[in-house]
Amino acid sequence: MDVNQPKQEHLLALKVMRLTKPTLFTNIPVTCEDKDLPGDLLNHLMKDDPSTVKGAEMLMLGEMLTLPQNFGNIFLGETFSSYISVHNDSPHLVKDILVKADLQTSSQRLNLSASSATVAELKPDSCIDDVIHHEVKEIGTHILVCAVSYTTQTGEKMYFRKFFKFQVLKPLDVKTKFYNAESDLSSVTDEVFLEAQIQNITTSPMFMEKVSLEPSLMYNVSELNTINKYGESFSTFGTRTYLQPLDTRQYLYCLKPKPEFAEKAGVIKGVTVIGKLDIVWKTNLGERGRLQTSQLQRMAPGYGDVRLSLETIPDTVNLEEPFEITCKITNCSERTMDLILEMCNTNAIHWCGVSGRQLGKLHPSSSLHLTLTLLSSIQGLQSVSGLRLTDTFLKRTYEYDDIAQVCVVSSKVKAES
Repeated sequence: MDVNQPKQEHLLALKVMRLTKPTLFTNIPVTCEDKDLPGDLLNHLMKDDPSTVKGAEMLMLGEMLTLPQNFGNIFLGETFSSYISVHNDSPHLVKDILVKADLQTSSQRLNLSASSATVAELKPDSCIDDVIHHEVKEIGTHILVCAVSYTTQTGEKMYFRKFFKFQVLKPLDVKTKFYNAESDLSSVTDEVFLEAQIQNITTSPMFMEKVSLEPSLMYNVSELNTINKYGESFSTFGTRTYLQPLDTRQYLYCLKPKPEFAEKAGVIKGVTVIGKLDIVWKTNLGERGRLQTSQLQRMAPGYGDVRLSLETIPDTVNLEEPFEITCKITNCSERTMDLILEMCNTNAIHWCGVSGRQLGKLHPSSSLHLTLTLLSSIQGLQSVSGLRLTDTFLKRTYEYDDIAQVCVVSSKVKAES
């Protein structure tokens, strides 16, 4: 084969152009003082410049729109749009034209052609136009592959293709933290708080249209990013929710188990999937972007096999007068327990009743409520402690200290208040 053989010229020409929104014209103002040599000449030239804003000639941002001069940046979550044109540059009729556009990523190859039908013929100086759209869902290198096949008048089948490489960048940096809500000093509730930190890592401001949390099937979510004022809800970030480059914003959400799952402690204990964040933003002249995170996961609550939670307790009690509290005991394990309740007195708190009482068998994911009586012999803020549960099947003991706190006052002080 002759390596110097001339490359065959094709009858068709392929042109590809990315479709993006225009940008505002940027003008660099040049001025001087009146005592300088140009005098007011430069100021008058800026006022006569049609690209400047009237009355604000010193503002760098003009009032005219300019078409994109380069390919520009493409960010994850945005829509990539491209115009493809196949033009017949020859004086001959071309038949059976097929234009195909594929997008090659690191993990897959996507067909973006709007139509896979073959064009019967293309006359000289005529063209075939197509516009493709694709929502970018992967970061990294992308290659747009455009292939054209056709048949000449002599029946010869021709084929060529072109490659267009571009990078997809990451627009946002999202970090999440989970917090298990504390119902008292020793145990945790089923409520979960999610803190999401979102940082704009692009070079242009973003209008944050929506940042929401789509919970998993077992949870209901409430957003804690608004303030109720005069009967209306206002965003904590203000009316203009712009996120400047490299700025970070924090969002907070509270998740609670749905009623049908709240009583099944064993089920909730094993749940690690919380949900996913849905983020929508706009840039420049309204270009829309959207990102959804993968399923967010957290560590399961660490309340062990037996969970003791406090249902009711008075805020203030009288010194040396009995008062009642209501406790809820839940079997979070996968086995049946036979429980014994022991009550141990402390320096300030004294339990009323028989210690070592049998609570009976408690099946997995089942609960029971207990009303206990106690009194305090010392005034002030006292910690309720001293409960102990023993499983007679496995001979395993669970101790609960600092269950709650109660304010103890003398009966005379309370009567006067």
